Amino acid sequence: MKFPNGSFSPFLSHDDWIKKNLKKPTPLSHLPSIPEFYANKEIFVTGFSGFIGKVLIEKLLRSCPKIKAIYVLLRAKKGQTIEERLKTLTKQVVFDLLRKENPNFAEKIIPIEGDVMELNLGISNKNFEKIKNVSIVFHSAASIRFDDNLKFAVLTNTRGTREVMRLAEKMKNIKVVMHVSTTYSNVYLETVEEKIYPPLVDWEKTIKICEESDQNQVDILTHHYINFMPNTYVFSKNLAEHCSYSFHDQLPIIIFRPSIVVSSHVEPFAGYVDNFNGPMGILLASAVGITKTMYCDEKNVLDCLPVDVCVKAMIVSAWKRAHEIDNTPPVMNAACANQFKVTIKQFLDMGIHGICEEFPMGKKMVFLPFGGVTLCKTWNFIRLIFMQLSLAVLVDAILKVKGKRPRIMKLQRKIYEANKALGHFVTHNWNFKNESFINLCTYLKPEDVSSFDYRPFFTTDVINFGRYVCYGFRRYLLKLKDEDLEKDRKNVKLMLFAVTIFKCLGAFIIFGLIFFKYNGNYFFQ
Repeated sequence: MKFPNGSFSPFLSHDDWIKKNLKKPTPLSHLPSIPEFYANKEIFVTGFSGFIGKVLIEKLLRSCPKIKAIYVLLRAKKGQTIEERLKTLTKQVVFDLLRKENPNFAEKIIPIEGDVMELNLGISNKNFEKIKNVSIVFHSAASIRFDDNLKFAVLTNTRGTREVMRLAEKMKNIKVVMHVSTTYSNVYLETVEEKIYPPLVDWEKTIKICEESDQNQVDILTHHYINFMPNTYVFSKNLAEHCSYSFHDQLPIIIFRPSIVVSSHVEPFAGYVDNFNGPMGILLASAVGITKTMYCDEKNVLDCLPVDVCVKAMIVSAWKRAHEIDNTPPVMNAACANQFKVTIKQFLDMGIHGICEEFPMGKKMVFLPFGGVTLCKTWNFIRLIFMQLSLAVLVDAILKVKGKRPRIMKLQRKIYEANKALGHFVTHNWNFKNESFINLCTYLKPEDVSSFDYRPFFTTDVINFGRYVCYGFRRYLLKLKDEDLEKDRKNVKLMLFAVTIFKCLGAFIIFGLIFFKYNGNYFFQ
């Protein structure tokens, strides 16, 4: 198995990297260890059904087993009660390792009926009595769709944050309230420091406008109101930061800004992922051979943050914040492009020319993964027509003949919309200052290092991480079996051989036509 050389060489060793990049470790020896701090605590989490939420709760219960209870905000959905939804969620593969260690782990996860879009989060007085002794709040619930209308985005992401803060004010034992934001909340800046910037608009007035105006009025206002922000998601998250910051005199707030959260590095399993959102969906589409072209800057750096690194940083920073006296909310940019740097071209090259042959997508593959990226919209559109849509029409026609439901053109439409939505983010680079994030682990006590130190990721070889990602696609998204891996590898080799023969045959025919065009008369004299 050959992989690209050069920029994919291994990084510094973990110890060497620490010596070069970090200040002298200053563990807070007078504080309890992280498991001791979380012991007997009651925790409230929003966004449990999301990617970060599930991994957060899994890690908390596995590494801090003496937690008293974790209350999760859930709403009835698709005919399921909150108890039924909780049962379904806790059966997911993300909890398999925890289930082996503690088969009764789900007893500590208690559902609270509510909705982040509702006033008071839709929590009844009776249910509030259950959570009134909560000490730690992790607010990670949000709508992450880039194409939400402004009213929905503001009521969910901004007003929802306000309601979480108001709820936390009523909790008498509160130690820390974490608002999970995004590094892209200040996307209009090229350099984003770990601080709160002046507000773009008044968040309270914006909530009021969205509450009192009908949908059409808000839609007309949107383009001018969000100004130079690329979509309603980052705009509403920007307002949510200012909303949470406004409660800092009443609550021990911390604003946590993760970058692009992707497949796990190590925990609970290498490569774990549960969604097709953002770049993960586009990368998977490339791996199965559906995406052949993408509008982006190939030199653009992907600021990828593995979900387990994200979650460890959340748990550690909440522990540290709970013991700080200063009312000024710390802001943490959980980004690592300046430590773990990989460009879009490098990542695609790894997938197209190497790792996807080692971990092929099996029967889910429509065609071999190949293609490229371009900054020319016209050239991207031409390639889209001839390399993607034509293939989609052909495959859908074959599916229809076989009596199956055509689906590739529908997927192409979604991929096109996703690429369009990501356009601003894959053609620009940002410098996220991340000193707090990088140095956070220097405060760990020796007994906490093995469970919560995420710095080894910064020295991970990019190719190995790419392997984790592709393996995760196979196992956790496409549900392919490990025992079929060798057979899938052989099939890919056969496909590569067939394509090579087809290319050679095509080249031979073209050469023959050209040769006979200019020399044919000689042979027939």
